[in-house]
Amino acid sequence: MHYEGMIIRPPSEADSILLQVTLGCSHNKCTFCGTFREKRFNIKKDDVIFEDIEFARKYCQRQNRLFICDGDAMIVPQKRLVNILEQIKDRLPWVQRVGLYANTKGIGMKTDEQLKQLHDLGVKIAYMGLESGDDLILKEIKKGADSAKMIQMGTRVKQSGIKLSVTVLVGLGGRKNSKRHAAETGRVLSAIDPDFVGALSLMLVPGTELNDQYEKGDFDLINPEEMLEELGLMIASTHLTNGLFHANHASNYLPIRAKLPEEKEKTLALITQALKGKVALKPEFMRAL
Repeated sequence: MHYEGMIIRPPSEADSILLQVTLGCSHNKCTFCGTFREKRFNIKKDDVIFEDIEFARKYCQRQNRLFICDGDAMIVPQKRLVNILEQIKDRLPWVQRVGLYANTKGIGMKTDEQLKQLHDLGVKIAYMGLESGDDLILKEIKKGADSAKMIQMGTRVKQSGIKLSVTVLVGLGGRKNSKRHAAETGRVLSAIDPDFVGALSLMLVPGTELNDQYEKGDFDLINPEEMLEELGLMIASTHLTNGLFHANHASNYLPIRAKLPEEKEKTLALITQALKGKVALKPEFMRAL
């Protein structure tokens, strides 16, 4: 495989074939993210991508899922993306699910018919970073979209038949905006009604704007107990019709996997017990991005 630079993928894609189609992220301005700082966004040449598909045909026959890297493969022009998906379908017929990251810009470049076409060609799940549902925080972190845009684009993905997993960041509002961040994020999640929610706990990355703000005293990073309180309020404010709310990423202090709405109250009770010291939290040295 012709991998260039750091490769990231969602935790649920740990056993997937990783096919790098784009380099970096077309937005690459979020203040909290340092993943693709050293990469200039580009779409790799088709002959390199197809050579990697051939490698997977020979050596990855036990893996029935494939994840298209890097940051936002949905932004690849439709004709090229369709061609890649058709190659995957032809050369890797055992692959049952293709996943990719999608931001609002990339989704917005597709028509409803094109999104449905991607679904029909094997794209069964898209991962979208919401981070926060609060418009002021979204502006501060330079996300490039407001909550209305997030709701619109997330809803369009779901309507195409592609399952949607939305990522949020606990702690992103700092101490001053913690409650508003939690409540507004719950509001937007409820409006999108995704199939999956993945909650990560903020970890500051050296070299990012947000870390610089923290070192200058312009951003207050909340402590583990405050993270849990915020997570509890976020879950309480989130109303899904049939979704999974995950907070079991390596960054989180308390692993949670809850089916909503059925397990909401049980999950909130678990958080309450943890806040009372009756459930152990993950020690700081065991946390990771």
